Amino acid sequence: MWFSLFLLAILFCLLAILSFIWPPDSPWSPRWRTKRKVAREVLKFVNLSKKDVLYELGSGDGEVVLSAVQDFGAKAVGIEIDPVRYLVSVIRVWLARLENEIKLIRKDFKKVNLSSATVVYLYLVPAGIARLLPQFKKELKKGTLIISYRYEVPHSDKSPLKLFKKDMKNGYFIYKVI
Repeated sequence: MWFSLFLLAILFCLLAILSFIWPPDSPWSPRWRTKRKVAREVLKFVNLSKKDVLYELGSGDGEVVLSAVQDFGAKAVGIEIDPVRYLVSVIRVWLARLENEIKLIRKDFKKVNLSSATVVYLYLVPAGIARLLPQFKKELKKGTLIISYRYEVPHSDKSPLKLFKKDMKNGYFIYKVI
């Protein structure tokens, strides 16, 4: 019994270490998480409702998708490539009994079609955001809101996004697809 728990602990530690180097060459996201209070504030700020479908790119432990469903009644899709973070989010969604309202996908979000999103949440560094702009232009409908936590979308004349609102105090930027 103790030996099995010891092996499980070692496996978990190895997966945690893997999460710091996976995926290789990733400029996508910082290793911090969005707190529930921040998620609620920004989702309230954009008037998220049950008619919305929120996609979180790099959903980590699932905090934002959980808030979208539990606090606002929206549908949510979390996309996470990191195996440890994905597993944690699956467990959290299962414990909250929200498997029917939250879809979790373990995949590179560049390979997921975002066309059904009405709101996209991301906590990514500017280089990662810039790589997503062509996908946003191709897949998202006009008027779709993009929430970027902490980082502004890099300016480009070819950007499909226009700054809609910003809250410098709390560190989020809201863009609309044009």
